[in-house]
Amino acid sequence: MKRISPTIFVLAVILALGCIVAGCADMQGAISARSAGEETLDDQSADAIDSVAAGNNRFACDLYRNLADDPKYAETNLFFSPYSISSALAITYEGARGTTADEIRSVLHLPENDTLRREGFSGINARMNSVDAACTLRTANALWAEETYQFLPEYIETAERYYGANATNIDFINAPEESRSTINRWVEERTEEKIRDLLPPGSIDPVTRLVITNAIYFEGTWVKQFDENLTRDDDFRVAPERAVRVPMMQRTGEDAVFNYTETGTVQVLGMPYAHESGRQLSMLVILPNDENLTAAEAALDPEQIGELRQSLVSQRVDVFFPKFTLETEYSLPETLAAMGMPTAFSGAADLSGMDGTRDLFISDVIHKAFVDVDEEGTEAAAATAVVVRLVSAPQNNDIPVFRADHPFVFLILDDDTGNILFIGRVANPA
Repeated sequence: MKRISPTIFVLAVILALGCIVAGCADMQGAISARSAGEETLDDQSADAIDSVAAGNNRFACDLYRNLADDPKYAETNLFFSPYSISSALAITYEGARGTTADEIRSVLHLPENDTLRREGFSGINARMNSVDAACTLRTANALWAEETYQFLPEYIETAERYYGANATNIDFINAPEESRSTINRWVEERTEEKIRDLLPPGSIDPVTRLVITNAIYFEGTWVKQFDENLTRDDDFRVAPERAVRVPMMQRTGEDAVFNYTETGTVQVLGMPYAHESGRQLSMLVILPNDENLTAAEAALDPEQIGELRQSLVSQRVDVFFPKFTLETEYSLPETLAAMGMPTAFSGAADLSGMDGTRDLFISDVIHKAFVDVDEEGTEAAAATAVVVRLVSAPQNNDIPVFRADHPFVFLILDDDTGNILFIGRVANPA
């Protein structure tokens, strides 16, 4: 894909990368079996995937709202992968007990049933990593354990079996900076160098005992690509009386057929990515009728998103859409604690399912994300690290015009399951 040089700005938010479900034929078979009153392995797998995807979507919307309401991120671009964060924290949850576990499960909306949760993540990861010649989507997990510290074999085995998180022994005590570089290289390799230096200097020290990482990467081309010869600099209204100049792509004419719907307050556009396998991904853009993002952000609820997707109709739409690149970075302990899981970040944390003691707590949850949108398609990547340490330490014609020349919200999702892989807002693409 042809990439533009980043001009960007960063900070903030939620993006969710995540899950790809069984093909239509498999789903139809599962539905038929259910109607016959039979419970098959496919039924169970589909239920598990649906349950994890539903929880991830609720977490995506919750985290977006918390970041959007945070004064630190006022009027900034937001972008993150909720699925990346969920994956890393789900592995953490496997080692949590008592109140710590209850809080993590509640905030992430994880299935309480072990089998349902584990098979759900396993199935989603397998679908995400399946080969499709038309687009790239993959995710990976890993454990980085202090080589002298004794972790419970059952915790390591669960992380590897259900989350694909192989454990690597590493010398945090004597070589913290070298350990940090090793983990960062792993992330860079799995995100095509789009996520660099996930762990900043000083984030690893001699009392670090475990780092849990997730990386996710997506590259896809539009089914309806934009002609770069038609891209023109145009105004993007960041406020009622203030605009910035951005490269605005356009697709109009008889073949400008997209999935589209509108309400009294927003326009909604679905732009699918090319695919060859059973999975199908798309970008869903929610554009408010004015510069105020309130109406678009009010629609960020799993039920409302589902209703908007169901109301999409394939029709002629004249589309004007900005090229943009976003890079964001978050340290999430304060946000996650405010959402309802403070215990994990305190001396009262119970991560005894990892090592059999009450000596560990989460010192940081670091997330970085990247997205680049141009005439050909989209490239997106994200990574998450959970650091565990010792406690002591509208037009008037019949053809709609979708002109995204003011702030909007966008999601990248799996059309089959509705699982939100990424989510964000563009407040100022310049």
